[in-house]
Amino acid sequence: MNKNLLVVLGVIALVVVISGGWVINGYNGVVAMDENVKTAWAQVDNQLKRRFDLIPNLVETVKGYAAHEKEVFEHLADARTKYFQAPDVKGKIEASGDFERALSRLLVLQETYPQLKANETFLKMMDSLEGTENRLAVERKRYNDAVRTLNTYIRTVFGRFFANLAGVKQAEYYQIPEAEKPAPKVKF
Repeated sequence: MNKNLLVVLGVIALVVVISGGWVINGYNGVVAMDENVKTAWAQVDNQLKRRFDLIPNLVETVKGYAAHEKEVFEHLADARTKYFQAPDVKGKIEASGDFERALSRLLVLQETYPQLKANETFLKMMDSLEGTENRLAVERKRYNDAVRTLNTYIRTVFGRFFANLAGVKQAEYYQIPEAEKPAPKVKF
């Protein structure tokens, strides 16, 4: 009888250990995915900050050539302020969209002022801006990949259980607003 009791207790202990390991592994997995999303967003945020730091220099250069285009500069400054005041990722994404619309208008301005295109400072800043935009596109993709991984996992049966256990919620995708999808039209 003792031998049977030991076998049953051994099986129960084995089931408890395996179940405990499974729960710990699932919990740690969803926490790791959540941290990956946060890290990816931090990189997007970093590149957006780089862009926001570069734009005032670009704006000052353009202002010298297009002083009467004050509205474009005001939109850029307002969008930059909104970005840094946004309380969450969704707000930052919306502010970034406003900034991108204003930025496209600024870039169209360069076509209106041919002497601006020849300005060496402007050309260097445009190269830096292009590099920043490329980096930003890469980081957005990485962020959205991390969001997809997390959100897919959370939608599974066990993933939902572990996400609730860890207090992890679905993340927001970085989506380009509909108004920004068409390329800006440049007229000569």
